[in-house]
Amino acid sequence: MDTNVQNTGNFEAVNAAPAKKGVSTRYMAGVAMLSAVAFVLQYFEVPIPLMPSFIKFDFSDLPALIGAFAYGPVAGIVIEFIKNLIHCAVSQSATVGELSNFILGAAFAFTAGLIYKHKKSKTSALIGGLAGALVMGAISLPSNYFVVYPFYYNFMPEEVVLSMYQAILPSMKSILQCLFVFNLPFTIVKGLISVAITMLIYKPLSPILKGKH
Repeated sequence: MDTNVQNTGNFEAVNAAPAKKGVSTRYMAGVAMLSAVAFVLQYFEVPIPLMPSFIKFDFSDLPALIGAFAYGPVAGIVIEFIKNLIHCAVSQSATVGELSNFILGAAFAFTAGLIYKHKKSKTSALIGGLAGALVMGAISLPSNYFVVYPFYYNFMPEEVVLSMYQAILPSMKSILQCLFVFNLPFTIVKGLISVAITMLIYKPLSPILKGKH
């Protein structure tokens, strides 16, 4: 029997070579490539209907999730860090936006990667991704309320920000309420979209990322 053949729920490449200890060239190259892709994806922002105009959707967390599955949960954090570190050079928020993006993206990728690491199957990947999206949504509340929005109040008064939410849903009474009603579900759905795409493309990408192609 070939001991190198791994049963991983048809989500990982089979006939995998034994993992080598330490940081390999393949690992560094893969993380660097995914970080570059994530940085580029940050520029492709999509306005979201029924959301204030300053909230936009992008796919930049997708490479970090893929990296967390391919190389481990720490790789997901590294990809998010490199992506946002590079983006600081063109920051329009004095790096506050990048800090928030890093915190949320790292929590998302790390949670998903950690769960997947213990059992590498499609079910585990799905559960990890769902958990990661929920954790990212939960962390977005204090991150936005205590860090990101207070910074933006220096340029746009809190009353103006609140009015942008009220233009969509007049019953909103406070920023915290807006974060629960608008930002929390948006952040979770953003994570779920990355999970859905990853579930579709990870298996064919896995051999390339791990040098088995």
